[in-house]
Amino acid sequence: MSSRKGNLMGVRTDVKVVDATLRDGGLCNNFEFTDEFVTELYKTNIKSGVDYMEFGYKASRVLFNEKDFGKWKFCKEEDIRAIVGDNVSDMKISVMADVGRCDFKTDFLPKSESVIDLVRVACYINQIPAAIEMIEYFHALGYETSCNIMAISQASLDQLDEALEMIANSSVDIIYLVDSYGSLFPENTARLIEMYLKAAEKGGKKVGFHAHNNQQLAFANTIEALSYGASYLDATASGMGRGAGNCAMELLLGFLKNPKYSLYSLLTFIEKYMIPLKQQGVVWGYDLQYMFTGQLNRHPREAMTFTAEKRSDYCEFYKSLLDNF
Repeated sequence: MSSRKGNLMGVRTDVKVVDATLRDGGLCNNFEFTDEFVTELYKTNIKSGVDYMEFGYKASRVLFNEKDFGKWKFCKEEDIRAIVGDNVSDMKISVMADVGRCDFKTDFLPKSESVIDLVRVACYINQIPAAIEMIEYFHALGYETSCNIMAISQASLDQLDEALEMIANSSVDIIYLVDSYGSLFPENTARLIEMYLKAAEKGGKKVGFHAHNNQQLAFANTIEALSYGASYLDATASGMGRGAGNCAMELLLGFLKNPKYSLYSLLTFIEKYMIPLKQQGVVWGYDLQYMFTGQLNRHPREAMTFTAEKRSDYCEFYKSLLDNF
């Protein structure tokens, strides 16, 4: 293994913190956040020193009915501007575009006309050519881009090597390691990050990391990825995200030594907005059913159904997962 970059006491100026609360958290409440919540989160992120705020998805309005979701499933320009104006802050604005689930040739303005800075293209490993087509299109429009390869824990190393080489030869700015199933351990994370960095450095790209908390390792894996050289780090307020949730922003900001990051505004936001969300019945976070799917390296959809049905027969559920393994 190569050496770690810097040490726990130092400041790495290449580090960027990306808030994914609205996007990953939106999967917990159908993207139905109030404008007050979004506005206050935006202000909180600026005060906290967060580098990027992801507002949600740019999902296809042909494939998805707008009436069935909150506005952050679609991230229309006018909806983002209603919150941020011209975004005169230092924080950048991000959205996610899923391969096969967005109308990227009709739904994106040129960067010169948009308040969005970064478009994160999410794909599975068998969709790399389609992802690169989108990346080149967004690059030509003037956006920063990332490629977020999902469910990486199920890809073979040969597949991954090929995929990383293809992406590194594209115009992309950041290549993201995504632990969609929350099944990685710090040792796996370190090895994979090194593969990403090797490919990325050849092409002059940065590497990012997005964790899920199925085995309560989202934060541990994030700081492991950071320690080996990943510089774009995803986190969410109170860890809000699909299923077991993500790396908690409060853990990450409390860990980073750069004085630009501050915890106080975030703690106030959690008190005023995140705790009420939980009280209203929005569910996310570590639980046994997510641990099982994380340990078995599989999509959490069955665990999400288990959660939605308010079941607590963990032993039976675990046996059923093993029977279908």
